[in-house]
Order: sequence, then structure tokens, then C-alpha cells
Amino acid sequence: MTNQSNEPVPGSELALASDPGLAVLAERLVEAARTQGVQLTGPTGLLTGLTKQVLETALNVEIAEHLGYDRGDPAGVGSGNSRNGTTSKTVRTDIGEVQIDVPRDRAGTFAPVVVAKHQRRLTGFDDAVISLYAKGMTTGDIANHLSDVYETDVSRELVSKVTDAVVEQMIEWQHRPLDAIYPVVLIDAIVLKIRDGQVANRPVYVAMGINLDGRREVLGMWVGPSGGEGSKQWMNMLTELRNRGILDVCIVCCDGLKGLPASIAATWPDATVQTCVVHLVRNSLRYASKADWQKISADLKSIYTSATVAAAEARFGEFCERWETKYPAMIKMWKSSWSEFVPFLDFPTDIRKLIYTTNGIESLNARFRQSTRRRGHFPNEQAAMKILYLTIMEHRPNRANANGYVAGWKSILNTLALTYGDRLGIN
Repeated sequence: MTNQSNEPVPGSELALASDPGLAVLAERLVEAARTQGVQLTGPTGLLTGLTKQVLETALNVEIAEHLGYDRGDPAGVGSGNSRNGTTSKTVRTDIGEVQIDVPRDRAGTFAPVVVAKHQRRLTGFDDAVISLYAKGMTTGDIANHLSDVYETDVSRELVSKVTDAVVEQMIEWQHRPLDAIYPVVLIDAIVLKIRDGQVANRPVYVAMGINLDGRREVLGMWVGPSGGEGSKQWMNMLTELRNRGILDVCIVCCDGLKGLPASIAATWPDATVQTCVVHLVRNSLRYASKADWQKISADLKSIYTSATVAAAEARFGEFCERWETKYPAMIKMWKSSWSEFVPFLDFPTDIRKLIYTTNGIESLNARFRQSTRRRGHFPNEQAAMKILYLTIMEHRPNRANANGYVAGWKSILNTLALTYGDRLGIN
């Protein structure tokens, strides 16, 4: 099947190959377009006419089922309801606008399904809008793009209305029940510009869990105040996760966020809190001159790759002797974070790679940034949450997705079971 320029329509080859009837129809349409000198799409295109015919045929089948008899059937005489002409209606489809005649009944009780009452767009159009929005295009970008594709005006208000349709799904997703046990939970934040009276930088906190099957799952998102995080805020978020079903978490990996470790201990007393090592290294370099970055990074690597906690402590002592005089704030940060830094050293390499960094959620944050960078700011919290939700739900082939599986999980689970077997429910 081809478009106006006789180029193949993406994905059409598979459909045509699986249905010889469609292949014959496509060949006839292309031949007719060539011999008659007409377009396949557009107001007078052959595909537009075919779509009109298919929709009207389906609507006539629906009204026949609704009335209980076909057009012209004597069984309809005295039935109490009958056909009452048609109403002209224009709907947007994947090939542009199509004008159809919708049948009516005298009782006004006919409610078609193929093209519902008040429906002006078929599903494919809405799906295209939502997909483009999730990929980071603004409402203005999408309106311009679709106007070019469908050769008709598509307003920014229409695009916004289409994307608003996912808000109810988002709210349901945000309050869905969760598993009772998650071996690992990752917590991180991304900063967005959101208007609340005035535009301000607002943190959006994201919690990602890895369940017993090794599947990553975004547990929830929360927009924080512009003033930064605090213990009360963390308690509210973690309590919400507990109320939604999470009774126990083995390991929580986070970015040393203020007040979070204490809130985790209050919510899941047996959870191990692991500070993201990558964030610690990055924060260390903020205190140091760029000329020393390579040496400091090498020294820190020797610490977090130590075979045991004792070996890490010995190397950390050497690190302090070398750098404390020159960078006392950096050493102070490490000393205050040490108790949340060392837990991962008790595990073998495959577990360490899983919990020493929040990379699983950082990858998601990178997609968030890609989806939001074209927007100067969001008009409200809901608009910001909507684009993040769509980004989470979007599945990209051959790419790491938010709801993917951890590689080598069976080996990791066997190791976790040695330490947390009873809590994981594994005998």
C-alpha cells in the first residue's frame, strides 16, 4: 500500500502479506490512482472514499441490529421504531478528514459504537497525538505537524484535550495497589519548572521498585515544594506506598536526600538504606578543583570496589589523610554518609551493580528530560505529571524501558535469598 507519493506505508507489508484479500485491494487502489490520476488520500482520495464506505456500512449494520430488521424488511412495519434518514458528520482519521452520513432512528435511541455520538476523531488520531506528546513535542509542534499530515487545521486546544484524556488513567495508576514485598526500591528526583502563582523549580520525586520477578516498576511520582525536601514530606510519600500494599522492602537505594533515611527506617524498619555511590562521587568532585578530579576519582574507586568493609575503611583512612586538609567539606560529607555507603560491600559483584547506583531510575530521568526539554515551564502540576506518566507508559522497541526486566535476575535473587530469604517468602 502507498501514500500520495506512492511510497510504502510503514507496517503495511505485514498486514498485506497475512491477508491476500487486502493485497488485491491495495493493488487495485494503486492501479486506479495511477490510471485515473487521483490521489490515494486527501478529500477526494481513493482511501478517503473507501474509509467513508467502510464506516457507513458498519453504521448501517449497527442500526439494523438496533432496530431488529434490515432496510426494506417487512418485519419493520409497526415495530414502533424505524430509520429516520442520516446526519452528516466529519471525523478525523489516520488519513485525514472523512465526511460520513450517520443513520438515525425515529425514537432517537440509536447509539452507534463504530463512530459514537459526539465523536469527532477515530482512535488512531488520538493515539498519534498522545505518542507525539510522550516523545516531547509541544502542543504547538503537534498541531503544526498534524495540520501538515492531515491537510486540515488541528488546534493546540484539541491536542491538549486529547492528552487530557489520560489524566483519569494516570490518577488510577497513581493509586493502584502494589506488591507486598519489593527486594529493591530506588528513589531519585528530577527538577522541573512549574507555575504555582509564579514559575519555580520544583522537584518531582520518583520511586521505582524491582519486584520478585525482576521487573522494574515505577511505584509513584510526587511533586515536591520549591523549598526542597523534608522528613514530613518523605513520610507522607512512603506512608502512601505502604498504604498501597508495600509491607517490606529489603534495600532502598537513594541519593542521600535529606530526611529520607530516617523516614525509611520509620516506614520499613528492617530495610537497608544504600546511598547511591555514583552520586557521592559526583558530589565529591563539586568540592574539589578540576585539576584533582582524576586522582580523587581513582582513590574513591579503590574504596567502593574493595572486597570487604574492612578493606574499604582502611582505604578511606588513607583517602582522608591525603585530602582532608585541602578539601575538608568533601571528607565531612563522606564521613556523614559512611553508614549508608557501606551496606552494598557485604554483597557479591552482581548485587553491588544493582544497588550501588540509582542508574535504573537515572535512565528513566534521562527520558523525562528528553520529553520535557522543549517546554519552558508547565502551567500546573497536573500538566507536568501528565507528560511524565506518558513517558513511563511509552514502550520503545529495542530500548531500555521503565517497566523492563533486570538482566541476570535469577542469579541476583538466589544471592538475595541467602540474606533475606524469610522476608522474601522464599524457602
